Amino acid sequence: MNERKPAAPVLGGGGFLRVRMDLSYDGGPFNGWAVQPGLRTVQGSLEEALALIVRRLVRVTVAGRTDAGVHARGQVVHIDLTDAEWDALPRGHEIDPAAALLRRLRGALSRVLHDETGAIVVHDVGLAPDGFDARFSALWRRYSYCIADGPERWDPVLRRLTLWHKAVLDEGAMNSGAAALLGLQDFRAYCKPREGATTIRELQRLEFVRGRDGVLVANVQADAFCHNMVRALVGSALRVGEGLEEPEWLHQRLLAGVRDAKSVLAAPHPLVLEEVAYPSDDELFARAELTRARRE
Repeated sequence: MNERKPAAPVLGGGGFLRVRMDLSYDGGPFNGWAVQPGLRTVQGSLEEALALIVRRLVRVTVAGRTDAGVHARGQVVHIDLTDAEWDALPRGHEIDPAAALLRRLRGALSRVLHDETGAIVVHDVGLAPDGFDARFSALWRRYSYCIADGPERWDPVLRRLTLWHKAVLDEGAMNSGAAALLGLQDFRAYCKPREGATTIRELQRLEFVRGRDGVLVANVQADAFCHNMVRALVGSALRVGEGLEEPEWLHQRLLAGVRDAKSVLAAPHPLVLEEVAYPSDDELFARAELTRARRE
């Protein structure tokens, strides 16, 4: 059984318990992560399911928002519940509130999603360590993006998770150009800036590797991503892979810091949030405070 302990007051608030949930979802049926009036979203569906259990609106904080059509295998969220709500979760012979919440949440999601049952799967639920914040405590996020360049690599079975690209790509040129983008830099040219938000990020990994099936897989990792940043990076790299631009063009765009007619976003459906990493429990609070300071 999970030991009960409250989240740190600055994060969870007095009298609340912070709960971490790990989940995956197929982004195809959703209009992105964030709640939007009149539209089906991942956050909206998850909060609707939680409301069926807790009988109130429970806001969900996510590690990384995803665009419409983008998927996740390793998404992390947190919610805050009162002591009474947590204690009321078990029923009958159940003694573990975490297991009870997981079981009931899966059932509630089926009721909420109807024809898209299974599009969201919660894998794990448990009380979070002190200081945990799904968004601000994260060290990095890692995405994958699959590209089948050339009809001989087009697999209809995987078409909903793969970009079908007509031209064969030069991954050597793509990796050469991508290397200059690594590090702490201003990615204004590769994102859709949000008003008042910084566009400085630490890009830790951007590489293109072919699998045994010949499909090109982009692995992209950063401390955090700006809006549309991964799709913008991949979209620009595709131009280099086709030979439309030289590898140095990727860095030149970064330095120019402007978006223009060549700022093309790669399609969303092959993009998958694979993993979110966190520090050790005793460093969670410090990491969250540092991240907040940087974002502000």
